[in-house]
Amino acid sequence: MRITAVTCVKNEGPFLLEWIAFNRLLGVTDHLFYSNDCSDGTDTLLDALAQREDLGDLLGRIVHLSNPAQGRNYQMEALKDAARQSVVKQADWVWVADVDEFLNIHVGDHTIPALITACGDPQAISVTFQFFANGGVEGFEDRPVIAQFDRSHNPDLWCGESAIEVKSLIRKDFPLQYYGAHRPFFKKDTAAGDRPVWTDGSGRPVQHKFLVAANPRRIRKFPAAGARAHATLNHYALRSLDSYLVKNDRGDVNRENRAFDDTYWRERNDPAWQDRSILRYLPKLEAALAALKADAQIGALHEAAVTAHRAKRDALMAQPAYAEMFAHLKSLPTYPPGEYELMQELGLA
Repeated sequence: MRITAVTCVKNEGPFLLEWIAFNRLLGVTDHLFYSNDCSDGTDTLLDALAQREDLGDLLGRIVHLSNPAQGRNYQMEALKDAARQSVVKQADWVWVADVDEFLNIHVGDHTIPALITACGDPQAISVTFQFFANGGVEGFEDRPVIAQFDRSHNPDLWCGESAIEVKSLIRKDFPLQYYGAHRPFFKKDTAAGDRPVWTDGSGRPVQHKFLVAANPRRIRKFPAAGARAHATLNHYALRSLDSYLVKNDRGDVNRENRAFDDTYWRERNDPAWQDRSILRYLPKLEAALAALKADAQIGALHEAAVTAHRAKRDALMAQPAYAEMFAHLKSLPTYPPGEYELMQELGLA
């Protein structure tokens, strides 16, 4: 089974090897990366990885392209281009996700094929996010992200919302109109009887409003309760405070120069729940990372990206605005927006 992961990156150099190695454990055979405006060596590392066929067991096939976007919408332009690339067209399944998102599979041998089997081999599977908190981690460390953060919100509720966003696996015979960042869209002229078989991460049919994108609030999400029996999408959007500063300076791959205010941080920094289930992958992941870093070329390029990441953090902390941001985020209560204010109103905080 050929499984292609598609993603967009900007200054994600220190995190590339972990994400690739982790996806390989899931059964991903190919990676298609789109990069733009990198200053930390992300693009240089990806170019090197793409050329190293001798590391195929560890890497699979890596394809690296410059993001073709001419305007601000980097991710959607890249996904439009991805549909035309042979590494996607030849895939049995396509997995669209970001480098801070890790598919945590709970069934069988914990691979994507096992998830597909558990869900009844549908044409699409949309797996629900679980947002992992910062956990008080200030300094960036060059070790697996999945080992550093194990606290999250209640999996079924996020900031008082029962509907939580998803990312999707798409089978090659899905009647595709276009890939979206969170879910695919099928052709508008698809007859009701020909609509794709589509499940959540528990193998249940997705809700009709989500299936047909009939409501803007249902385009990217549906209720999370009971949706993760077979798989969870662990989203490490915050990581360390150091890395979060760099992320703010970078913006993101979706909209040029978008900065995250403290609402984004507070929404995702709820440590009410502990979930260590993804650590089942850690021993094999660490072994793969050790092998990649032991390669003279790949190890040196990875270390250069790590050094650049730390240097960027130091440069940002020398700026009063970023030093203030660091102190502010560090001081915030670990409650989502609205909850802490309500506790204050009730005299509980």
